Amino acid sequence: MIPVKKALALFLILLVVSVSGCIGTSTSKASPTKSSSSSTGYLTVQDTLGRTVKVPADVSRVVAIGPGALRLIVYLNASNMVVGVEDFEKRYSFGRPYIIAHPELKNLPSIGPGGPGKLPNFEALVNVSPDVIIAVFISKEQADEIQEKTGIPVVVLSYGARGGMEGFNDPELIKSIQLAGKILHREKRAKELVDFFNSIQEDLQKRVKGEKSPRVYVGGIGYKGAHGIESTYGDYAPFEVLNLTNIASSLGPGWKTVDKEWLLKEDPDYLFIDEGGLKIILEDYRKNSDFYRALSAVKGGRVYGLLPFNFYNTNLGTAIADAYYIGKVIYPQRFADVDPVKKADEVYTFLVGKPVYEILKEQFGGFGKIDLENGSVNYSLPVSP
Repeated sequence: MIPVKKALALFLILLVVSVSGCIGTSTSKASPTKSSSSSTGYLTVQDTLGRTVKVPADVSRVVAIGPGALRLIVYLNASNMVVGVEDFEKRYSFGRPYIIAHPELKNLPSIGPGGPGKLPNFEALVNVSPDVIIAVFISKEQADEIQEKTGIPVVVLSYGARGGMEGFNDPELIKSIQLAGKILHREKRAKELVDFFNSIQEDLQKRVKGEKSPRVYVGGIGYKGAHGIESTYGDYAPFEVLNLTNIASSLGPGWKTVDKEWLLKEDPDYLFIDEGGLKIILEDYRKNSDFYRALSAVKGGRVYGLLPFNFYNTNLGTAIADAYYIGKVIYPQRFADVDPVKKADEVYTFLVGKPVYEILKEQFGGFGKIDLENGSVNYSLPVSP
């Protein structure tokens, strides 16, 4: 028979071991913007779709799927963690600052076609063995399917309700940056990004406070491919932040296509052209020059080129650079201290690590007046990516 003291000691040891085991396997749910750690080496997070996802605490390998997901990873200075990319990133290696600044990403294994609404290749995902999949613009059902069929956690992020069009510090975008920063151990960088976007928003709004706006229009905006002069946004972010009178705002928020007759009737004071669609517009001018020449902005030489901001989701750095250039054009005194080219490269260097304005200028034309009669362009957004 075991002595009483030894039996008591044995009981206490077993009790400690039992309690320790319970602690080691416990998990807890987190709020949408928070994550919790467990001693099993996992974080439990809620993504922007409200899905509860358990991801490894020590992520070192990541892939990005969907329009704009890879851009956010680059912004977080985590491109060295990426182990595979979509074919879209390889095929269209122009027009997007993050891929221009990091051409090494194009040499990584393919994880599927990419492009709007296209799911990745499940076998390819498994082969590159990421710790987590960062996704944008997929549904809850799609995220669950990818996670179930690959066994890899999928965290869905968001650029905001209207893809970052409400401004440069959309709350959903900010939450996504913070969540991805937590997962990828880039919390400090995430804070720097949030502070940067907030400061840009504040600076632009302060510069134009109290100004009376002319009537403006932007055409040629890309939306799931290239479009002509009729393509615009009712809530174009640079106009919104600069508090400009966008003639398309009466049509409601989001992407819009307008009739040329409507554009003639509205007749904006300033015409801006997103150069992602400039090739289409120049071709259209040769066929319908009378339409363009009837516009007051064309007759007055107030037609200006902007870098393409919407290519595989919103290129936030380009949208910011465009906003400073637009501000310089409309309110030269308020932006007297701003050199739009230097500002653009300052933004690009902060976001993607390199000044890429000159490359974008070579591809699309860059900032400046547009000569519709004699203009030319090297690149255009793909018509149907």
